[in-house]
Amino acid sequence: MSSVALPRSVLVVGSGGREHALVRALLASPAQPRIVCAPGNAGIAADATCFPVPADDVPGLVALAQREQIEFVVVGPEVPLSLGLVDALQKIGVPAYGPKADGARLEASKIFTKEILLKYKIPTAAAAFFDDAEAAIAYLRARPAPIVVKADGLAAGKGVVVASTHAEAETAVRSLLALNPQSKIDSATAGRKSKILLEDCLTGEETSLLVVVSGCDYVILPTAQDHKRIGDGDTGPNTGGMGAYSPAEVVTPALLARIDREIVRPSVDAIAAEGIDFRGTLFIGLMLTADGPSVLEYNTRFGDPETQVVLPRLATDVLALLWAATRGELAGFRLAVKSEHAACVVIAARGYPEVYPKGDPIAFPPAASLPPATFIYHAGTAKNSTGAVVTAGGRVLGVTALAPTLRIAVDRAYAACDQVQCASKYFRRDIGARQLHRS
Repeated sequence: MSSVALPRSVLVVGSGGREHALVRALLASPAQPRIVCAPGNAGIAADATCFPVPADDVPGLVALAQREQIEFVVVGPEVPLSLGLVDALQKIGVPAYGPKADGARLEASKIFTKEILLKYKIPTAAAAFFDDAEAAIAYLRARPAPIVVKADGLAAGKGVVVASTHAEAETAVRSLLALNPQSKIDSATAGRKSKILLEDCLTGEETSLLVVVSGCDYVILPTAQDHKRIGDGDTGPNTGGMGAYSPAEVVTPALLARIDREIVRPSVDAIAAEGIDFRGTLFIGLMLTADGPSVLEYNTRFGDPETQVVLPRLATDVLALLWAATRGELAGFRLAVKSEHAACVVIAARGYPEVYPKGDPIAFPPAASLPPATFIYHAGTAKNSTGAVVTAGGRVLGVTALAPTLRIAVDRAYAACDQVQCASKYFRRDIGARQLHRS
């Protein structure tokens, strides 16, 4: 890829830990591009110029790209993808990494994805779709519990319920069908009924793959596993993710080859067969069942916090990788991966994912006092009127460390977490435990 001219200015869209990891990875490119971000956060602002344009403001982002003479846009979150940001940028001649709205629908509509999985016989759980509560309840009563109830559209992380009893499932059905369709994302849904998906509950160990896709070509990034639940021992409610590690050793080379053969290649081919020219990240959520790997979901962007452990392990120029995928030049791209393990511990505001405080000052340790190869990604942070960095979201920071072993990486990340001072600081103490116990 050294002969390919890379963009000199890049706009990263988003404001979370994922976007901070992307900014840092792009800054490390030998091409030394100018990086700007919208809207960014307090940590990203220390690394790049930030503009207060919301991630869901498509006209505002397009105008920003024009005004700042941006040559390449990397879209982080799912909402701007679903709103057609990439489509709008293409119309003005600005290349963007991420699928257009038709590809983003794979995340924006769980039913759309499930129909593709079933149509192309890609391993997944049996399911049915409903827009009527009584019909859905009649169906679920004929299925064994537990059963999974999913809202069709994007629901800010609140659209999936794993119901352990039929009574719990019935409550979830009525609740999720009461959600309003996201007419902002797709005006064609305005006035339509909400829809839900009822899905058999798969058991096993969850993992996920981040796959950089360009049409029918793709590159599988290093494996990772995250910790969804708020409490130690995987207890309490689900969150956006409380930590992650890479590689996920449960995905052995033989299993990864099987996943590639039975799921990744068929998924990429199926998306292309549906007429979607997908150029971006296909995040494949997997359940490793006793019968083999099965697809739980597709997302159409980098995962969070998986990105915070996957990107630091790449020896490849990330800018060159994303640029090649966007331009349809991914065939033959060779990915270089470091041998180190990576661990990320998410520092959240106490009370997340329910009610939590905002505006608490954060005191960071001096860089010299951090363990080796340890860095702090900002997520829910901002600056107050005095210029101090304060909490501004549920997940506040992602503390990531690289090391020769996972044990050392975890120890380094926790040593850094202990040095961060914040009144509402909360984090799990067992990130990586599943793999460490297995080892």
